[in-house]
Amino acid sequence: MRHFIRSAAVAIAMAAASTVSISAAMAADISGAGATFPYPIYAKWADAYKKETGTGLNYQSIGSGGGIKQIKAKTVTFGASDAPLKGDELESTGLAQFPMVMGGIVPVVNLEGVKPGELVLDGPTLADIFIGKITNWNDEAIKKLNPDVKLPDQAIAVVHRSDGSGTTFNFSYYLGDVSADWKSKVGVDKALEWPVGIGAKGNEGVANNVSQTGGAIGYVEYAYAKQNKLTYTDLVNKDGKKVEPTAAAFSAAAANADWSSQTGYGVILANQAGAESWPMTSATWILVYKKPDDAAATTEALKFFAWSYAKGDDMAAELDYVPMPDAVVKSVEEMWGKDIVDGNGKPLYSGM
Repeated sequence: MRHFIRSAAVAIAMAAASTVSISAAMAADISGAGATFPYPIYAKWADAYKKETGTGLNYQSIGSGGGIKQIKAKTVTFGASDAPLKGDELESTGLAQFPMVMGGIVPVVNLEGVKPGELVLDGPTLADIFIGKITNWNDEAIKKLNPDVKLPDQAIAVVHRSDGSGTTFNFSYYLGDVSADWKSKVGVDKALEWPVGIGAKGNEGVANNVSQTGGAIGYVEYAYAKQNKLTYTDLVNKDGKKVEPTAAAFSAAAANADWSSQTGYGVILANQAGAESWPMTSATWILVYKKPDDAAATTEALKFFAWSYAKGDDMAAELDYVPMPDAVVKSVEEMWGKDIVDGNGKPLYSGM
C-alpha cells in the first residue's frame, strides 16, 4: 500500500508539473553534484528512472564540499551533502534542504587474515588511531578489545579524505563526541587538518587506498565497503554494545530522530543511544533553490526525487541504505509544494 500511495502521488505530480516543464522525452539530463556517500544509490535510482521516464541524471560525485560550492554557484540544479547546512545559511542563500536517504559509515582495514566484522573498535580507540596516538596494530588498547584476534606487529597506515566531505563531517562529529582529545585538537568539519595519514579523494579513493595498502585503516560509506570487498570492523556503541554495520543498525540509530526539530531537517545521527544503534549513521541531504532561475530544471529534479521516494526503497535496501520514514517524506513533499516556486510564485511541485 505504501508503494501504491507514493507511486500515485508521484504520477499526479508529474502530470501537474508538465505545465511548467518540458516533456521528459525532450528534457536534458538532471544535473547535480556533491556527496560521494549516496552515489551508489543515486546511480541505481537514476538507471531505473531513465528506463522508465527517458530522463537521465548527470551526477558528479565530487564530495559534499564541492556540491555545496556548485549549487551556490548555480552551475548545477541540485547539490548533495552529508553535512547539513544550518538554518541561517539556508536563509541567506535561498536554498531548501531535505534528506534523501540514510546509511552508515564504517571503518575499513587491510589486515592479512582478518575477516569482515572480526575486528572490533570503540570510539576512543578509533580517535586515538586517527589522531596518531595509536600507531601499531598490536597496541594494548586494540588487543584489549580483541582478545581472540591475532593482531600483527604492523604499523597502522591511516587513510582519510583529502576533499571537503560530508562523510568526514559525520566521522569527525562522532569522534568529537567520544574523544575530548579529538574535539580539542582536530575538531569537526567537512575538511580537517589531519594529524597523520594520507589523503584520498572521495569514498572511492579511500576504498582504493585501503585495499592496496597493508596495515591500512580508513572510513567509507558501507556500500563502498561491500562493493570493494573491504574488511569492515564492528564498533562498540554508546550503550557499550558491540554492533555490526547493517541496515537494521542504521535504522535503529535513526529511530528516535526528531526531523522537524532542525531547520532543513538537519538532524545528526552520529552516536545515538540504543543497544542496536550503529554509532556512525548519517542522512544525506539535497539542496535546491526555493526560487530557481531555471524552474523547469528544478521541476525535473523534484520529479526524480519524488519518484525515488515512491519507488526507490527496495533498491536502497539492496545497497544497505535506509529509506526515509513515510512521515518525513510527507513533510518534505509538503515543503516542496509550499516553498519551491517559479518566478510567479507558483509551486513547482503539486503532488500533495
